[in-house]
Amino acid sequence: MIPATYPDRATVARLTARMLLDIKAVHFNATEPFTFASGLKAPTYIDCRKLISFPRIRTTLMDFLTCRVMEDAGFETFDNIAGGETAGIPFAALVAERMALPMTYVRKKPKGYGRNARIEGAMSEGQRVLLVEDLTTDGGSKLSFVDAIRETGASCAHTAVIFYYGIFPETEPRLAEHGVQLHYLCTWWDVLAEARRGGDFDVATLDAVEAFLRAPKEWA
Repeated sequence: MIPATYPDRATVARLTARMLLDIKAVHFNATEPFTFASGLKAPTYIDCRKLISFPRIRTTLMDFLTCRVMEDAGFETFDNIAGGETAGIPFAALVAERMALPMTYVRKKPKGYGRNARIEGAMSEGQRVLLVEDLTTDGGSKLSFVDAIRETGASCAHTAVIFYYGIFPETEPRLAEHGVQLHYLCTWWDVLAEARRGGDFDVATLDAVEAFLRAPKEWA
């Protein structure tokens, strides 16, 4: 069922950040930094997968995300909702349910047997597909999923995520060059502001996080 109410963007960003903090999906540690898949060191880590275990929060955030996409992209823009393996699959299913649309998912690579498919479910030529994932850092993984969708003859011009790092300036231009628009609910800046407001971490840790957000590559 499509949500009927929708707060303003600033409120959505603040509430999303608060929910992520409340369920301890946010991890800050400046003394023992986390390592990204790219090898970049960071004092930040976020685990959006935890959201599926909190029904009230996941319901609220999926309402937010559905409304955000429809507001930005249109109410009759999509024919299929695709989740990226694996974190995007449950969120794609929840958005598809709200929009009353078919749901599919995209594998990171062909499974290596049977049909050797990357697309699971029914996706057909000419369908307009929304790619849903939990988060994006620099947008790189989205391009592979988008290409797999387009190989079916479907189109994919939009991707929606709950969380966007918002600290790598090349991300949105990179997606745009590939013909993809990004939709999201909150960024690290929103989480940092809410963490300062709520006193979720000590000041020294938050200062270190802010230093990283302002210059991630230099901090690493």
